Amino acid sequence: MDTIVKSLLNLPVFSATKFPVGLQSHVEDLIRTIKNNSNKVCRIAICGEDGSGKTTLAKAFFNQIHGTFTARSFIEAIGQDSGIRGDLRLQEQLLSDLLKTKVEKDSIEMGRSIIRERLAGKRVLIVLDDVPGFNAPLVWECSNWFEGGAVIIITTRHENLQWVYQADSVFPVKLMNAKESLELLSWHAFREAKPKEEYHFLAERVVDYCRGLPLTLEVIGTYLYERTEEEWISVLSKFKKIPRRDVKQQLKISFDGLRNEMEKDLFLDVCSSFVGKGRTYATMILNGCGIDTESAIRVLTERRLIQVNKNNKLGMHPLLRQMGREIIGRISGKEPGEIGQLWFDRDAKYVLSEHTVRSSFIYRFETSFASGCSLMWNIFVFLSSFHLRGQKSFGDFLSEHISSSNFMLLR
Repeated sequence: MDTIVKSLLNLPVFSATKFPVGLQSHVEDLIRTIKNNSNKVCRIAICGEDGSGKTTLAKAFFNQIHGTFTARSFIEAIGQDSGIRGDLRLQEQLLSDLLKTKVEKDSIEMGRSIIRERLAGKRVLIVLDDVPGFNAPLVWECSNWFEGGAVIIITTRHENLQWVYQADSVFPVKLMNAKESLELLSWHAFREAKPKEEYHFLAERVVDYCRGLPLTLEVIGTYLYERTEEEWISVLSKFKKIPRRDVKQQLKISFDGLRNEMEKDLFLDVCSSFVGKGRTYATMILNGCGIDTESAIRVLTERRLIQVNKNNKLGMHPLLRQMGREIIGRISGKEPGEIGQLWFDRDAKYVLSEHTVRSSFIYRFETSFASGCSLMWNIFVFLSSFHLRGQKSFGDFLSEHISSSNFMLLR
């Protein structure tokens, strides 16, 4: 293990982030933590507030060390699922990654048995990003069956959860200092390590508002790329009106600055219906709305508002998704506290609200159709965006693609 650690410390940080300012030292700290626990299964909790770089750190660590393990798995955004469905999804993804094959199972207990029988005694690396408390005990239990030297890392913003205290090591992510913050902002805003001389004072003021949060520095820095001094001053005036800890409103500066409604609508479409879905799949459906999906995706990716992962699936930082949901809540006339009922889950029936230029509908989808008919599921996802552009009326869409017996439309 000592030899492995020494060699890994000399490896560069790979593609966890475009500009890995201050990242390498944190990765090295994690590797040393593993070295100190190399005779047992090492369970690490990476904690920090939203936007502090927990996922980036976990990815950089995984990219450097994964080749030394017999099996490995990195699962992102577990927090988007909950309850039994969340546990099942976690098990299915773990088994798929670690065994390199799809395993059919009917229950959580069956998943436990498969993990115990087929992965016992193996030296595995598991990284789970954004895991709610109910999933962690399941993972900690699995650690009892792995070989010494195995590593399990979980990221969370909640430091006071009981399972966090059960970890062998708690790794708090520190916010960036002023020097690191200025460098990261500069890479995104100027494509170099230092701000241009005439922008230096303005950049320092922006850094002060961002509080050392990498996410805010990246999103705002990218938004300020090739902007005039007057535009920088305008952004600072917006910052002044936002409470310093209201990160979502700070991020909204970039959303509000998108060039047109098409780009804004596409961001909300991804937020509401396409996180975790394939880029090709989303493009096929959204092109039916009469928009240039690829062009908008490219802009949103450059702005760091959405991500296209290695498997070509669309992703979004949880804070940006929360921001988008609040925007959709205002569009739909619902308070933020009520918006939760608008996000579908295959465990239940949901009522969704579609707001178009010409009409407002409430419709119900029987999710039993989703598992058995891909066409039905595609149509459901398409319709679950409340802010569709009205390129085609809801009734016309239904009459062309689906019989009325599968949806109940209420005026």
